Amino acid sequence: MGLQASGKSTFYEQRLLGRYELVGKDLFPRAARHKQARQMRLVEEALALGRSVAIDNTNPSPEEWRPLVAAAHAHGATVTAYWFPPDPEGSLRRNAARWGRDRVPDIGIHATVKRLRRPTRADGFDAVLEVRFDGRGGFRVRPTPDGT
Repeated sequence: MGLQASGKSTFYEQRLLGRYELVGKDLFPRAARHKQARQMRLVEEALALGRSVAIDNTNPSPEEWRPLVAAAHAHGATVTAYWFPPDPEGSLRRNAARWGRDRVPDIGIHATVKRLRRPTRADGFDAVLEVRFDGRGGFRVRPTPDGT
């Protein structure tokens, strides 16, 4: 969970690729309809087959993540939130370096900042981990104070 251009997709590629099936609304065609329903269907299908799933989205609030948490728990899966603390200036800078479909309008980042809320275990997560850039092209991951 985090702003656009916060490192979520790169984190997946570096840390989760090959162990978790990737699902995310950005993987659908831009004009696709019912993206939330489509994403939920893919998550449910993967979980039903016993696969681990990584959802690569901003997921800024409980309204977005609550159905995903419920689906995972319904299938007996452990749910870990990877929290990318907001750095609007950094996200805008990284986003400006993107091209084509990967670049989002700056207004999208500003809108997400307004809705973004840090997840906690009280939201149903089994763990909440904070992810930050390590300054060497990778990431530093640590539990949040209440997310052990």
